Parts: sequence; C-alpha cells; structure tokens
Amino acid sequence: MCGILGLFLHDPNVDSASEICEGLSLLQHRGQDACGIVTCGPKGRFYQCKANGMVRDVFDSGSIARLIGGMGVGHVRYPTAGSFNNAEAQPFYVNSPYGIVFAHNGNLINTSSLLQFMDATAHRHINTSSDSELLLNIFANNLQQTGKFRINEEDIFTALSGMMQQVKGAYACVAMLAGFGIMAFRDPNGIRPVGMAVRKSGTGNDYLFSSESVVADAGGFAEWQDVKPGEAVIITRSGVSRRQVARPATFAPDIFEYVYFARPDSVLDGISVYRSRMAMGDALADEVKRVLAENNLTVDVVIPVPDTSRVAALNLAQKLQLPYREGFVKNRYVGRTFIMPGQEMRKKNVRRKLNAMALEFVGKNVLLVDDSIVRGTTSKEIVQMAKDVGAKKVIVASCAPPIRFSNVYGIDMPSRNELVAHGRDTKSIASAIGADVVIFQTLQDLIDSVRQINPAITTFDCSVFTGDYVTGDVDEQYLSHLENLRADNVRDKTMGMIVDVKSIANDRSNALPVIKNDGWVNDRGSDVTLGSDIRSTVNGSDDTVGLHNTWNTN
Repeated sequence: MCGILGLFLHDPNVDSASEICEGLSLLQHRGQDACGIVTCGPKGRFYQCKANGMVRDVFDSGSIARLIGGMGVGHVRYPTAGSFNNAEAQPFYVNSPYGIVFAHNGNLINTSSLLQFMDATAHRHINTSSDSELLLNIFANNLQQTGKFRINEEDIFTALSGMMQQVKGAYACVAMLAGFGIMAFRDPNGIRPVGMAVRKSGTGNDYLFSSESVVADAGGFAEWQDVKPGEAVIITRSGVSRRQVARPATFAPDIFEYVYFARPDSVLDGISVYRSRMAMGDALADEVKRVLAENNLTVDVVIPVPDTSRVAALNLAQKLQLPYREGFVKNRYVGRTFIMPGQEMRKKNVRRKLNAMALEFVGKNVLLVDDSIVRGTTSKEIVQMAKDVGAKKVIVASCAPPIRFSNVYGIDMPSRNELVAHGRDTKSIASAIGADVVIFQTLQDLIDSVRQINPAITTFDCSVFTGDYVTGDVDEQYLSHLENLRADNVRDKTMGMIVDVKSIANDRSNALPVIKNDGWVNDRGSDVTLGSDIRSTVNGSDDTVGLHNTWNTN
C-alpha cells in the first residue's frame, strides 16, 4: 500500500512543499516505510527530498524550505514488491523525455515481459526492483515516441493510452512534467483509488490529487471527484483536461480499502468508508447472533480491536443490545502492525501497541471485533492478552471473510502460507489464534454493506477472499514468483542493510563529511545539481539517480 499526492498552486511564487508534507502526514496510514516529495520550481527545475522513514522523521523546516516550486508530487510507501532499499523511495524521476516525476500506488502483474521490452526494444535501464520505476519508464518511452521539441495534452493522452495497453495490474498514479503541469491516472479496473479537488485561490484555482478525500477536506479543497477507471486528468496553467484513455473494463475497486486501509473520514468512489463500516457491523451482528445460538454461547461485552474496527463494533453492539467497552488502550506512537515489515517485528509490536484493561475482561465472555484476520499474528496475541487478564471465553468476530489468497494488486499479504485462513476451516482458525470461537462476515454481506452506499458499483475486487483476479493472467507461476519476491525472510535480510533514519540523523556529527555539490543555493530560482549529497553508507550509490536529494542536508 502507498499514498500518493499531487498539488498544483495557482500562484507559482508560493511553494507547495509544506502543504504536500501536511497532506502526506494524513496519508501516513497507507505507508510507513519511506516517503518523499519532489517539487518543480522556476525554469522547470526539480527539487527533491526522500528517504526511508515516517513523514515526521524525513521532513523538517530546513528540508521543506529547500523544496522550491508551486507544484509538486508526494508519496508515502510500504513496499509490496521488491526490497526495502532506500533507492526505492518515491517519487521516481527520469530525465528523458522532458523530465518526469512519478508516484505510484499499486502493483503490476506483467513485469517480466515489460522488463524484457525495456531492455530489448526501448533500451531503458531500470535501476531498482520496483515496478513503479518500470511503470514510469513505460510511460516515458511512450511519451518519447512523439519526437517533438514541445508536447501538449494530446501527446500525453496518447502516451498514457499506449502505456495502458502495455501494462497489466493495479495502478493509481500522480506524475509531473517539468515546467508543464501535473497529472493523475488510474488503471482500467479502478482497483486503487485516486481523486481530485479544487480550491479557490485569488483569481484562479489550486488543484489537488490524492489517494483519499481526507487530504482535500483538511486542506480546504472542495468538489472532490474520483478519477475514473482508465481516465487521465492533466492540470496546467492553461486549465484542466480530462480524457478516457483506456478501453472499457470491469470497474472493481478493492473492497479491502473499506475494510481496513482507508481512513474512516474518507470517501472513495462515492462510498463513505465510515458508513460502509457501520453497515459491516450491522451485517456482522446477524451472523454473530446465528453462530452464538448454534454454539449455545452468550456474550457479556463487545470490545473492538482499535482502531479500524471501532465503527463496526459499536453498530454490532447496538444491534445486539450488548454493552460496548474500550478494553484495549492503544499506544499511538507504534505504527500499524499489518504494514510493518517482517513477521517477528509485527509480533513484538502487538503488545507494544495495545494494553488490555483487566476490569473489562475479568470473568466475562468477551466478543472481540476486528476488521479482518490476515496472518493471525495480531489476533493470536490479542486473544492471549484477553485471557491473561481474566477473560472467561474469547469469541473473535471479523468484519471480513477469511483471507485465503494472495493480493497481487498492491497489498502486502503475499504468501498464502502466511495467511492463517489458508487451508483451514473456521474451527482450525479459532484453534490457531487461541480463540474459543471465530465468526467471519460472509462475502455477500460484506459486498452488500459497501455497495448499498453506491449501487452504481456492481463489482469489487475480492480476490483475497475468492482467488478470482479481475485483471486475469494471474497463474500459479506468477503467485509463486511474487511470494518468493516478498517473503519475510528475504525482507529480514534486506532490512539488515538499512540504516534507521533517526540513528543516521543523530550520528551526523560523527559521520564522514557530506560532499556538497557546486551550484546549490538555498533560494528561489537557484540551480540544482544532479547527483546525491548523501554518502553511500546511508542510501547507497544508486539512491537518487539524476536528482539532488536534500534529505538531511546540513
């Protein structure tokens, strides 16, 4: 999962970086591994700052002040394919043609054939294992076919149309062309979300692209519109241009966005995440009532697993006329365990993140409501915590059906063997996580809960529950390849090569001297020197190909 953001300010003399940074902090839940911002200033020059770490760790007042320009692109990343290399922090940049900056959320499924095309036909070098860099170069290669000295919107639409004919998978992207403007586009199935909004500014308008509408709300933007599947939107000083650039396909947004990933105060594809979770709770209440009756069980209290399941748990409790209590206190300074790298790190952080209050558990039959059960790591630890503080029985209710299949569209649940529901029935799952009973939402109830808010959407991507992939071309060979690529043990090896952002910042006084490139001046209109001023022991020699990186610049 990733979060993407693009900002275009009407006044080119106002720098966009601080507002992009604020927007990225609102999308931090979508990725906590790395983040970056690239802005475009006078004469079409790009200014960049990106690194591994949270938004609050990477950006400070100094780094933001060096990001000059009235338009820019931002990204927060959790790696879904490839490694944890700092070189894969986005946005990506390619200098030819015309200078393109690119931020991507999703995952491509035909990377092998695309890499072969890049090598044999396009003669473009792909520097990382990220499919995002590959997608950028496919777009750049199509744009280069124009062969023109200066391009226009028509050329960009043509290039995007060509790109969408070549690539398969899920992608919501924001891009920026040097001195030209910003754009957003979405895959023909609309699997990953992106939308746009507008804000009055003086005699003109500011424009925003974002993964979620919450960024628009916080920034004072209005008229939120989702980018349609297969649509491209281009914003320049001349205005806004929109066009459908891909052939019609089945519109199937990822239903897991509503279950877990998106913030409850966001609206995606005309569906309020908050109201969809309310409906999930109502539907789950009926299933809970049925299963409890079958097992001759009663429940004394409903307790949510914070934070995502709170909305559904409250509605469930109200419908069943049961007490709702906050039995777990959350440490808000620990990240989301689902998107933490490495199984061992996830396990350790569950108890760091949550603390059970005994007074809500002692001697009670407790119904724990969670948004989903993925690896079972968090659920097992939480069930044990409840029992450790005196719960008599622990029943776990999931707002989502059993997750038994890999996600190939940009969510990190790669290995089927890591999924606690894979190859297990409900009783076996309950045994695996230590619960007395586990109750799952039915798939039809989940679909109905989300779809009732926008009946125009007839299909959702539910591949993690069904194994049916809307794009096609996902076979056993590809799934095995993806699982090997993303396996936790490979990641753990990679993580050993990563230096923590904070430790590097604290250790700068003892570090080797940073090489300052000639030509960098910290004011508007200054030149930018190609290459990196980060020593190789931090980010590696391939970290920021072609752009000066201002991260941690003294």
